[in-house]
Amino acid sequence: MSLPKDDAAMLSARWTEGVLLKRDVFSTVERGRFLVETGEIDAVLRRLDEVPWWSFLLARHLFAREKHALALAKGLNVGPELLWAGHRALVRGFVDGVALHLAKPHGNLAYFRSAKAALRRLRRAGICHNDLAKEQNWLVGRDGRAYVTDFQLAACFARRGRLYRILAYEDLRHLLKHKRSYAPEALTPRERKILARKSFAASLWLVTGKKVYRAITRGLFNFTDREGGGRRLVNDAPMLAALIRNNPAVRDTAIVAFADRRSGVGLYAFVEADQQALEGQLRNELAAAKGPKPPEHIQVVHALPRDTSGRPRTEILQLVAMNQLDLIEPMMKNDQDRAFLKDILEQRKNLRDRFNFEADLPTS
Repeated sequence: MSLPKDDAAMLSARWTEGVLLKRDVFSTVERGRFLVETGEIDAVLRRLDEVPWWSFLLARHLFAREKHALALAKGLNVGPELLWAGHRALVRGFVDGVALHLAKPHGNLAYFRSAKAALRRLRRAGICHNDLAKEQNWLVGRDGRAYVTDFQLAACFARRGRLYRILAYEDLRHLLKHKRSYAPEALTPRERKILARKSFAASLWLVTGKKVYRAITRGLFNFTDREGGGRRLVNDAPMLAALIRNNPAVRDTAIVAFADRRSGVGLYAFVEADQQALEGQLRNELAAAKGPKPPEHIQVVHALPRDTSGRPRTEILQLVAMNQLDLIEPMMKNDQDRAFLKDILEQRKNLRDRFNFEADLPTS
């Protein structure tokens, strides 16, 4: 399925391809640059030309919902701005920030105040997002503010009737669930009451529609995890990690997923060891084991970045695997962190979609 001629001509003239962010049966999403009157700016493209025929009608419906919601939200400064929309492609502005589950804003009360203000602006515009339970749809901007993205399930209302009030309430309740995860001490008594009381529609959804939704998304569409790695990350990665750790030269490993233009989803294994030449040996061992498909990339590193509890910081490794290096910088706490990551960044393997998103990252 190809793009309409008007869409293709517009993108050919104004879009510069960057890195693939996501590909599923509903769309292809990539980050690049878009030409506007003032010059090229960072942007995100959603296109429908690579979706299978059997999901096209639903993909087009979701696309139309996002296009309508983004147009209505223009100027609210709560998410990406709609820059251009065609029949089967749209370009939205790039929000300089990282997803909530990567940023982990523990104790950041200002962020959650900003998030609540963003929801109020959406409510005044008659927009209910309907997908804010997912942490990846909340962004922590480089400016510290909260932004929302991915409006494919959004509903827009001209009048604030009962359905609008129910959906707006659920948007708020989902925000408060995230606040409970990252800043539980800041919850007010009223917010705790909201958390404790689901709407009737939400309760009904949990016992009926959600089961059907999970059966379809996890069975038919292969959606299994929030990072987009699907069954490879959920099922294959633990088995591959165990096989890699069997090598006596390996101290530890962390496997993350990244969007791949050839296979859709790739796996990237960061292996903590001293022998830089270990990669070939590991590939031979994984092939001989006749288990899951080996990772597309294996990188031997002197040490894995870890949090205060000693666990690998997969949120940083995922950004390395996806070549979104400029998003790593706000997550660095000091020059020691930057120096630690320097070798990992310089030796990274996924250069197929390399773009100059690393421009702002210090290299020394």
